[in-house]
Amino acid sequence: MAATREKSVLMSASEIDRTLVRLAYEILEKAQDIDRVAFVGIRRRGVPLAQRLARKIESLEHRAIPVGILDINLYRDDLTTVDIKPVVNATEIPFSVHGKDVILMDDVLYTGRTVRAALDALFDHGRPSRVQLLVLIDRGHRELPIEARYVGRTVETTDQEIIEVKFQEIDHMEKVLLVEKVAAESA
Repeated sequence: MAATREKSVLMSASEIDRTLVRLAYEILEKAQDIDRVAFVGIRRRGVPLAQRLARKIESLEHRAIPVGILDINLYRDDLTTVDIKPVVNATEIPFSVHGKDVILMDDVLYTGRTVRAALDALFDHGRPSRVQLLVLIDRGHRELPIEARYVGRTVETTDQEIIEVKFQEIDHMEKVLLVEKVAAESA
Protein backbone atom coordinates (compact mmCIF):
# COMPACT_ATOMS: atom_id res chain seq x y z
CA MET A 1 0.00 0.00 0.00
CA ALA A 2 1.33 3.41 -0.93
CA ALA A 3 2.14 5.90 1.80
CA THR A 4 -0.27 8.81 2.05
CA ARG A 5 -0.27 12.31 3.49
CA GLU A 6 -3.38 14.12 4.69
CA LYS A 7 -4.18 17.19 2.60
CA SER A 8 -7.43 18.34 4.15
CA VAL A 9 -10.53 17.42 6.12
CA LEU A 10 -13.42 17.52 3.66
CA MET A 11 -16.20 16.81 6.14
CA SER A 12 -16.43 16.86 9.92
CA ALA A 13 -18.78 14.64 11.93
CA SER A 14 -21.46 17.35 11.98
CA GLU A 15 -21.12 17.93 8.22
CA ILE A 16 -21.53 14.19 7.60
CA ASP A 17 -24.66 14.15 9.76
CA ARG A 18 -26.17 17.19 8.01
CA THR A 19 -25.45 15.58 4.64
CA LEU A 20 -27.21 12.38 5.72
CA VAL A 21 -30.24 14.38 6.85
CA ARG A 22 -30.36 16.05 3.40
CA LEU A 23 -30.00 12.67 1.66
CA ALA A 24 -32.81 11.21 3.79
CA TYR A 25 -35.12 14.03 2.68
CA GLU A 26 -34.05 13.56 -0.96
CA ILE A 27 -34.92 9.87 -0.77
CA LEU A 28 -38.32 10.67 0.72
CA GLU A 29 -38.99 13.26 -2.00
CA LYS A 30 -37.99 11.01 -4.89
CA ALA A 31 -39.42 7.70 -3.66
CA GLN A 32 -42.49 6.66 -5.58
CA ASP A 33 -43.59 4.32 -2.78
CA ILE A 34 -41.55 4.44 0.44
CA ASP A 35 -42.98 1.04 1.46
CA ARG A 36 -41.16 -0.58 -1.50
CA VAL A 37 -37.79 1.03 -0.69
CA ALA A 38 -34.97 -1.07 0.75
CA PHE A 39 -31.38 -0.10 1.49
CA VAL A 40 -28.40 -2.31 0.74
CA GLY A 41 -25.00 -1.21 2.00
CA ILE A 42 -21.85 -2.39 0.26
CA ARG A 43 -19.59 -3.89 2.89
CA ARG A 44 -17.64 -2.03 4.65
CA ARG A 45 -18.51 1.64 4.79
CA GLY A 46 -21.71 1.44 2.79
CA VAL A 47 -23.21 -0.51 5.68
CA PRO A 48 -23.16 2.21 8.38
CA LEU A 49 -24.34 4.66 5.71
CA ALA A 50 -27.39 2.48 4.97
CA GLN A 51 -28.11 1.87 8.65
CA ARG A 52 -27.88 5.54 9.57
CA LEU A 53 -30.11 6.65 6.70
CA ALA A 54 -32.68 4.01 7.62
CA ARG A 55 -32.75 5.34 11.19
CA LYS A 56 -33.11 8.93 9.97
CA ILE A 57 -36.03 8.05 7.70
CA GLU A 58 -37.65 6.01 10.46
CA SER A 59 -37.44 8.99 12.81
CA LEU A 60 -38.94 11.27 10.13
CA GLU A 61 -41.65 8.98 8.73
CA HIS A 62 -42.15 6.41 11.51
CA ARG A 63 -41.57 3.64 8.94
CA ALA A 64 -38.82 1.07 9.05
CA ILE A 65 -36.71 0.73 5.91
CA PRO A 66 -35.24 -2.77 5.52
CA VAL A 67 -31.44 -2.77 5.42
CA GLY A 68 -29.23 -5.42 3.86
CA ILE A 69 -25.48 -5.93 3.74
CA LEU A 70 -23.74 -6.92 0.52
CA ASP A 71 -20.29 -8.47 0.31
CA ILE A 72 -18.84 -8.12 -3.19
CA ASN A 73 -15.42 -9.75 -2.77
CA LEU A 74 -16.17 -12.73 -5.04
CA TYR A 75 -17.69 -10.46 -7.70
CA ARG A 76 -14.71 -8.13 -8.11
CA ASP A 77 -13.07 -7.99 -11.54
CA ASP A 78 -9.67 -7.57 -9.87
CA LEU A 79 -10.07 -10.64 -7.64
CA THR A 80 -6.79 -12.24 -8.74
CA THR A 81 -4.85 -9.08 -7.91
CA VAL A 82 -6.42 -8.61 -4.47
CA ASP A 83 -5.24 -11.77 -2.73
CA ILE A 84 -4.76 -15.48 -3.26
CA LYS A 85 -7.58 -16.19 -0.79
CA PRO A 86 -9.91 -13.19 -0.57
CA VAL A 87 -11.73 -12.76 2.71
CA VAL A 88 -15.41 -13.35 2.12
CA ASN A 89 -17.80 -11.85 4.64
CA ALA A 90 -21.43 -12.72 4.84
CA THR A 91 -23.99 -11.04 2.69
CA GLU A 92 -27.02 -10.41 4.88
CA ILE A 93 -30.17 -9.45 3.02
CA PRO A 94 -32.99 -10.49 5.36
CA PHE A 95 -35.74 -9.59 2.88
CA SER A 96 -36.65 -10.42 -0.68
CA VAL A 97 -35.26 -7.89 -3.14
CA HIS A 98 -37.83 -8.97 -5.74
CA GLY A 99 -39.98 -5.99 -6.69
CA LYS A 100 -38.18 -3.64 -4.30
CA ASP A 101 -36.78 -0.21 -5.09
CA VAL A 102 -33.28 -0.90 -3.82
CA ILE A 103 -30.97 1.95 -2.97
CA LEU A 104 -27.44 0.60 -3.09
CA MET A 105 -25.06 2.55 -0.84
CA ASP A 106 -21.32 3.07 -0.68
CA ASP A 107 -19.04 5.69 0.83
CA VAL A 108 -17.06 6.74 -2.27
CA LEU A 109 -17.84 6.42 -5.99
CA TYR A 110 -14.65 6.32 -8.06
CA THR A 111 -14.18 4.08 -11.12
CA GLY A 112 -17.58 2.38 -10.85
CA ARG A 113 -16.09 -1.12 -10.61
CA THR A 114 -17.25 -1.67 -7.03
CA VAL A 115 -20.80 -0.77 -8.03
CA ARG A 116 -20.65 -3.12 -11.04
CA ALA A 117 -19.61 -5.95 -8.73
CA ALA A 118 -22.36 -4.99 -6.27
CA LEU A 119 -25.00 -5.12 -9.00
CA ASP A 120 -23.87 -8.62 -9.97
CA ALA A 121 -24.01 -9.71 -6.32
CA LEU A 122 -27.39 -8.06 -5.74
CA PHE A 123 -29.04 -9.68 -8.76
CA ASP A 124 -27.95 -13.09 -7.45
CA HIS A 125 -30.52 -12.43 -4.69
CA GLY A 126 -33.44 -11.62 -6.96
CA ARG A 127 -34.74 -9.03 -9.36
CA PRO A 128 -35.50 -5.64 -7.83
CA SER A 129 -37.89 -3.39 -9.74
CA ARG A 130 -35.30 -0.61 -9.61
CA VAL A 131 -31.78 -0.07 -8.30
CA GLN A 132 -30.43 3.37 -7.52
CA LEU A 133 -27.07 4.37 -6.12
CA LEU A 134 -26.33 6.61 -3.14
CA VAL A 135 -22.79 7.67 -2.26
CA LEU A 136 -21.43 10.00 0.36
CA ILE A 137 -18.65 11.22 -1.98
CA ASP A 138 -18.44 11.15 -5.78
CA ARG A 139 -14.82 11.74 -6.77
CA GLY A 140 -15.12 11.24 -10.51
CA HIS A 141 -12.70 9.26 -12.71
CA ARG A 142 -15.31 6.76 -13.88
CA GLU A 143 -14.18 3.75 -15.93
CA LEU A 144 -17.72 2.40 -16.32
CA PRO A 145 -20.98 4.18 -17.19
CA ILE A 146 -22.25 4.35 -13.61
CA GLU A 147 -23.84 7.37 -11.98
CA ALA A 148 -25.21 7.94 -8.48
CA ARG A 149 -28.77 9.21 -8.10
CA TYR A 150 -28.02 10.51 -4.60
CA VAL A 151 -24.69 12.21 -3.85
CA GLY A 152 -23.62 13.70 -0.55
CA ARG A 153 -20.80 15.72 -2.05
CA THR A 154 -18.88 15.83 -5.32
CA VAL A 155 -15.13 16.28 -4.89
CA GLU A 156 -12.76 16.85 -7.81
CA THR A 157 -9.65 14.74 -7.31
CA THR A 158 -6.48 13.84 -9.14
CA ASP A 159 -5.26 10.29 -9.65
CA GLN A 160 -2.74 10.89 -6.84
CA GLU A 161 -5.46 11.78 -4.33
CA ILE A 162 -7.59 9.42 -2.28
CA ILE A 163 -10.78 10.05 -0.32
CA GLU A 164 -10.83 8.34 3.08
CA VAL A 165 -14.16 8.10 4.84
CA LYS A 166 -13.93 7.38 8.55
CA PHE A 167 -17.07 6.22 10.34
CA GLN A 168 -17.38 5.84 14.09
CA GLU A 169 -18.76 2.28 13.73
CA ILE A 170 -15.64 1.05 11.92
CA ASP A 171 -12.83 3.54 12.49
CA HIS A 172 -13.75 4.99 15.92
CA MET A 173 -13.66 8.48 14.40
CA GLU A 174 -15.94 10.48 12.14
CA LYS A 175 -14.63 12.51 9.18
CA VAL A 176 -13.88 12.52 5.48
CA LEU A 177 -10.28 13.16 4.48
CA LEU A 178 -8.54 14.06 1.26
CA VAL A 179 -5.13 12.41 1.24
CA GLU A 180 -2.48 12.14 -1.43
CA LYS A 181 -0.10 9.37 -2.32
CA VAL A 182 3.51 10.14 -1.53
CA ALA A 183 6.57 8.45 -2.97
CA ALA A 184 8.31 6.11 -0.57
CA GLU A 185 11.59 7.57 0.61
CA SER A 186 14.59 5.51 -0.43
CA ALA A 187 16.80 4.22 2.32
